[in-house]
Amino acid sequence: MTQESFTALVVDQRDGAQYSEIRTLTQADLPAGDVVVRVRYSSLNYKDGLAVTGTGKVLRSFPIVPGIDLVGEVVESASGSYKAGDAVLLTGWGIGERHWGGFTQLTRVRSEWLVPLPAGLSMAHSMAIGTAGFTAMLCVQAIEEAGVTAGAREVLVTGAVGGVGSVAVALLAKAGFKVAAATGRPQEAEYLQSLGAQRIVDRAELTAPGRPMEAETWAGAVDTVGGDTLAGVLRSTAYHGAVAACGNAGGIQLNTTVFPFILRAVKLIGVESVMVPFAPRQAAWARLAHDLSPALLDSLHQIIPLAQVPELSKAILAGQVRGRVVVEVG
Repeated sequence: MTQESFTALVVDQRDGAQYSEIRTLTQADLPAGDVVVRVRYSSLNYKDGLAVTGTGKVLRSFPIVPGIDLVGEVVESASGSYKAGDAVLLTGWGIGERHWGGFTQLTRVRSEWLVPLPAGLSMAHSMAIGTAGFTAMLCVQAIEEAGVTAGAREVLVTGAVGGVGSVAVALLAKAGFKVAAATGRPQEAEYLQSLGAQRIVDRAELTAPGRPMEAETWAGAVDTVGGDTLAGVLRSTAYHGAVAACGNAGGIQLNTTVFPFILRAVKLIGVESVMVPFAPRQAAWARLAHDLSPALLDSLHQIIPLAQVPELSKAILAGQVRGRVVVEVG
């Protein structure tokens, strides 16, 4: 491979202060790995916003390229699993935090981190799904495996306008559930209904102080918020319900009682998407490609150039972005 130059968004430190800038790099700058990928798209997530702005201590070393998702074509491979021209995607495994992420036109990664791009799924749409959609799929699978089935009671999604929440609403609706979408942004009701939500819930209803146990309301839930919101969800989950928890935007403390667990046998399931092994990871992506139509994915995302990532990073941290942001880097 020739020493071609390429563009990347790099986060670095100067005099103890963190900053980000677009740099021109060469192959000699690439990290270690056995597969070189020409990146076409990435996506902008809440964690990326923390990394780019320096708001949170997300990054483990400097300089580093952030971006926790990427998709593109294999350029060069020393692995028997992939060959030049293969379309691949990568989420998790610490990219964008400990390892180079997706905000670059070229990268080198470990082959065991990659997943073949599912047939019928475009590269842009794969990043409209990204880590957020992959996490949403894991949450939906978790409550299904815990015994939650479509029926008379609703399944709740908190933080429903965000990336994980938006995809969770769409996936649950596709699976036949009656979906209630909780949000603090009532102006987004039409958007949530277009994804399949049958009812919009004011998030303040979930965080209001209440009794240790409330009336049975939810058959199950996907909680992307944590904190008092998750506590409120647990108080109202029905007998033998299940709640998949995957976020902490509302706080890391969980002030609840044991009553939902010992009186109603409610299951609280933690979901993480970083270290998922290859087989369940590939299965989740296959279902995502099947369950989310191109038209729906179009409605879920906007596309921005790499240069706009710093600006949109501030907006996503301020809760001013709905759905998914795809970053065109290639």
